[in-house]
Amino acid sequence: MVLNNSFSAESASNQIVNWLKNYALESKNTGFVVGISGGIDSAVTSTLCALTGLDVLCVTMPIHQAKSHVSRAYEHIEQLKQRFPNVQHIESDLTPLFDTLVSHFPSSDNSNKLQLTLANTRARLRMTTLYYFAGLYSRLVAGTGNKIEDFGVGFYTKYGDGGVDLSPIADLVKSEVFALGAHLGVPKSILTAAPTDGLFGDDRTDEEQLGASYDELEWAMTAVEMQYSTQDFTTRQQEVMDIYKRLHQANQHKMNPIPVCKLKR
Repeated sequence: MVLNNSFSAESASNQIVNWLKNYALESKNTGFVVGISGGIDSAVTSTLCALTGLDVLCVTMPIHQAKSHVSRAYEHIEQLKQRFPNVQHIESDLTPLFDTLVSHFPSSDNSNKLQLTLANTRARLRMTTLYYFAGLYSRLVAGTGNKIEDFGVGFYTKYGDGGVDLSPIADLVKSEVFALGAHLGVPKSILTAAPTDGLFGDDRTDEEQLGASYDELEWAMTAVEMQYSTQDFTTRQQEVMDIYKRLHQANQHKMNPIPVCKLKR
């Protein structure tokens, strides 16, 4: 695990919790809505939200979900409810909705593109569900993206898990998220699980999709920021750098503001 020696989980926790509480109160919202996947990012985000003392609604939204994801999500939520009286949970099983929606879509001979498109469709259904509850209870949708995903390789769905009101952990790289999770008492089953987005209904990991681990991508992001010399790279480091730069460039449309055609007047 790559971790900045200067990182303080306690300091990060205090800063984020205060920021979350102040933002919610200033925006006249009563609390937060968080989608719980069974992964480290949503576990850390929901715990930070709970520490504000404001109301937190944890939402599970299975869509043909792997059993391991569901069991970790429920383990975390039950622990969180025992620790914090301001935490509630609701499940919205989106499998029937997803299946009905897909049945009304034309199919495609391009199985790879179809699979990815349907994975993104799952994420967008979940975003819509979170905003339904946020609207009902006057709460903010708290994003669960970290710095590598949001600003490094763009590993999220536009208008899916990228559709949020605020991003409490988006300035933390993955190793810092894990360190913060350990500090916050996130269940061991989540701390030791391989990261996965859970959008394909199986156990494929983020590393399998990206072609590099988060530790490697964290190194690459640092190498770009610090302008490391490529002459010192090993063969694997050069491979990782190529992966990082390719994804970073390809996903600029997610990271940059929506382009607007400015007319001459």
